[in-house]
Amino acid sequence: MADHIEEEKKSESLMDKISEKIHGGHDSSSSSSDDEKDNVKKQPSSPSPVMSGINRLFGRQKPVHKVFGGGKPADVFLWRNKKVSAGALGVATAVWVLFELLEYNFLTLVCHCLILSLALLFLYSNATSFIKKSPPQIPNVHLPEKPVLEVASALRNEVNCALSVLHNIASGRDLKKFLSVIAGLWVLSVVGSWCNFVTLFYIVFVLLLTVPILYEKYEDKIDPFAEKAMHEIKKQYAVFDAKVLSKIPRGPLKDKKL
Repeated sequence: MADHIEEEKKSESLMDKISEKIHGGHDSSSSSSDDEKDNVKKQPSSPSPVMSGINRLFGRQKPVHKVFGGGKPADVFLWRNKKVSAGALGVATAVWVLFELLEYNFLTLVCHCLILSLALLFLYSNATSFIKKSPPQIPNVHLPEKPVLEVASALRNEVNCALSVLHNIASGRDLKKFLSVIAGLWVLSVVGSWCNFVTLFYIVFVLLLTVPILYEKYEDKIDPFAEKAMHEIKKQYAVFDAKVLSKIPRGPLKDKKL
């Protein structure tokens, strides 16, 4: 009888162990599934197609650095080399202070700089009587031919391109471009009446050193607003074209074949 009772106890303890293992497996599987759900929830959502489909400013497809040419000027405007950019800004500020605040004339400044440099070099060359060893000779300075020709060629290409654009605008085939150029020149004339050329050049230079870097930093926020603004401008131009420009009589334009 005692043996029978002990066998029943062993069987009951064995069943309890099996049930605990089964329940433990279910609990672990449920906890793992819960962890997977939590991981799925914690994963960052993919970027929405609305944000990825934003049109960049002026329809650009390249980064801002490539838009500026991708060379040393782009590095200066986008502050890739902070020492060079800060130096350029400092030189421009010094020039503006000299010509605008101190009212220095360009010819006077050049003459004063030449007088000072020649006096220092002359004293330096004749310092043999004051020091034991003779100072080194002053090197001859001359302009190399190749860089001067490259600059002249690049300037000639830019002038020819500008003349070609002006010729296309004056031909009367693109009224929208004609009106935009006229408006831009009028705004430039108004701004030029407010300040002189040195101040205008300094303002443009400071804007070139500040606006591109700010736009590159916040382009994801600026481009949606710019897209809305461009859409509104096109809408207003369509209304202006329908009410005013379309009523202007035009003569037939015939392409001349050379």
